[in-house]
Amino acid sequence: MNKYYMILDKILTQGKTQNNKKGKIKYLLNEQLSLFPADLLDIFEGYNIARKKLRQELQLFMKGERVVEKYREAGISWWDYCGSILINSYPTYFKKLPLLIEKINREKRNSKNYVLFLGETGAESNQAPCLSLVQFQIEESELVVSAYQRSSDANLGLPADIYHLYLMSRQIDLRLKSITLNLGNVHIYENNVEKTFALLSGNESVRFELNV
Repeated sequence: MNKYYMILDKILTQGKTQNNKKGKIKYLLNEQLSLFPADLLDIFEGYNIARKKLRQELQLFMKGERVVEKYREAGISWWDYCGSILINSYPTYFKKLPLLIEKINREKRNSKNYVLFLGETGAESNQAPCLSLVQFQIEESELVVSAYQRSSDANLGLPADIYHLYLMSRQIDLRLKSITLNLGNVHIYENNVEKTFALLSGNESVRFELNV
C-alpha cells in the first residue's frame, strides 16, 4: 500500500465525522504526508491521475488565466461550478510562480526559503485555494518542497496537488529530495466512502464525485 493509499485507509478507519455545507465527511486534522521520489512513482503508477489535464491546468494557472472557458477548451471541466471567472483562486497566485522558479534556478541559495503564498484573506472569492503555501528549499544541492494545505479532498484534490507539486519541482534544475504536505484538514466525503473502500480493494476504475 503506497503512502497515499495509507492516508485514505487512515481516514476511513480513524477519521471523525462532521457535517458541512458540502455534505458529510470523515476527516483527520493536522496530518503530514512526506513523499520521496520512489513514493511518487508508486502513487503515479498505482492511481489513475489525469496527468495531461493537470499539466495543462498548471500551465494555465501559471499564465494567470482566470476565464473558466479557457480551462473547458483544454478539456478541464471541474471549474465550471465557479462561474465564468475564477476570482481570487489559483491563477491569481500561480502567475507569480514562473518568476519564482526563475529566481530559484538563478540563485540556488541554500540559506534562502523560496515561498509562494496562495489565498490571501479578506478578498472576494468563489473558490479560495485549498493549497495555501508552497516552500522550496535547497539542502546539499537537492530540492526539498514543503506545502501547507488548509483543506484537502483526499479523493480528488490531494492527488491533483501532489502531481502539481511534482510538476513544479520538475521546473527547478535540482534533484528532488522530497515533497512534504502538511494537511490541516484531510477528508473523504460520505458519497465517496464506499468507492474509496473499493479503490483500496484493488478497483482502479473507481470514479469519485466532486462535492462543491
